[in-house]
Amino acid sequence: MSRNTGNLSHHEELRLDYLRKNIYYLNENEQHELHYLEQRAKGLVGPSRRASRPKPTYSELLSYREDFEPESIRTAYDEDDELLPTYPREERQRRQRQRPVKPKPKPKPKQVIPVAEVPDPKPEPKIRKPRKKVNWFKRIFKLAFWALLLTLAGMVFMFFKGYNSVGSKAEAEVFNGQSTQDGVNILVLGTDARPENSQDAIRTDSIMVVNINNSDKKIKMVSFMRDTLINIQGYDYKLNAAYTLGYQNGQQGAENLRQVLQENFGIEIQHYVMIDFSTFATAIDTIFPSGVEIDAQFSTINGEVVTSVDVPDDLGFASGGSPYQTIQVGPQRMDGKTLLNYARYRSDDEGDYGRTRRQQEVLSAIMTQIKDPTKLFTGSEALGKVYALTPTTISPLFMVTNGLPAALDASNGMVQTTIPENGDWIDGYDIYGGLGLEIDFEKYSQRLAELGFR
Repeated sequence: MSRNTGNLSHHEELRLDYLRKNIYYLNENEQHELHYLEQRAKGLVGPSRRASRPKPTYSELLSYREDFEPESIRTAYDEDDELLPTYPREERQRRQRQRPVKPKPKPKPKQVIPVAEVPDPKPEPKIRKPRKKVNWFKRIFKLAFWALLLTLAGMVFMFFKGYNSVGSKAEAEVFNGQSTQDGVNILVLGTDARPENSQDAIRTDSIMVVNINNSDKKIKMVSFMRDTLINIQGYDYKLNAAYTLGYQNGQQGAENLRQVLQENFGIEIQHYVMIDFSTFATAIDTIFPSGVEIDAQFSTINGEVVTSVDVPDDLGFASGGSPYQTIQVGPQRMDGKTLLNYARYRSDDEGDYGRTRRQQEVLSAIMTQIKDPTKLFTGSEALGKVYALTPTTISPLFMVTNGLPAALDASNGMVQTTIPENGDWIDGYDIYGGLGLEIDFEKYSQRLAELGFR
């Protein structure tokens, strides 16, 4: 852009430069403007309105571009013509207006066909849409998913129905459970709790650890003989005294028993559950209204084979009935009270080992038969009642997420063992002078590790 004198403003200088560069395409008004700005730049005129600007001649316009345009461009003008060349777009428009307009062809008259001669339209063939391929796998999966969801919802509803049916609910003790490497270990305590007994006088008739949801997909149970001698603070006690001592020392019976098992057998336990007589009978009668199928077997009594046994009946006697109940040998269905009496009997020639064997037999029968689909809802209601009546650290969420897989694993078989095995001990005495069982703790710790309890 060429610089001019100070007669023009900056805006006018820009405008003048633009008009000079486009001099071939200026219209009449722009030619006037160019002439005016050139005159102002030279100081010949002052500011004036656009209407009063004089029309420049061709020679004047030619002189305006001599300073910035090469000779080769200026020769493009016809020197005899006093007007600027026509802008190309205007020239094209002018030529288009001068073209002759072709007349539009007249439309042909429509041929009227009589109604009688109009042919019937042919029906269009129906196009069948291709049938979508049914994904039966996806459909079956959806049905199975909704069925499982509804089943779980029903089980949860029945669980809370049973839970809310109990007025006074039990509270769990302090229990610092520890997880194990494979599956979940649960300490199951069967007590001799009776209405007339105080809590600190309760004894654990059965001490069992159940391992569920392990990599072997089996239920594993180990029963600890209650007369096994263990060392507590430098004194020999029977194992079933560990709960009582712990409860008397800050109401931590289950926690004290957990520590004793961990110190002597190296077994870690995550949860505990403690069931008394009446709670057990209530649970069985709710889950199995027609009873539990079991093949009742007793050892010899005083060396003689028996076909029936009179067993103590604590619940029946407490309600005003007979102190004994007769149980026949062989397959039968047992209600909750009968099953309890059968599991607690220990007066045959096997003694405590016979009772331990029957306890494992009863628990195995319950877990095997509870997987029956007809027991899903009644079983959930019973679990709700048992949960409300039983001190335990097992949460409802744990029962939902672990209970059903454990019941399914029961069909794969159950692993049962007893510590110590029959005859694998030497006689000893506890702090009170009672006869107890001295065992090899290192040997049985290794056994538990091999079975997957550690």
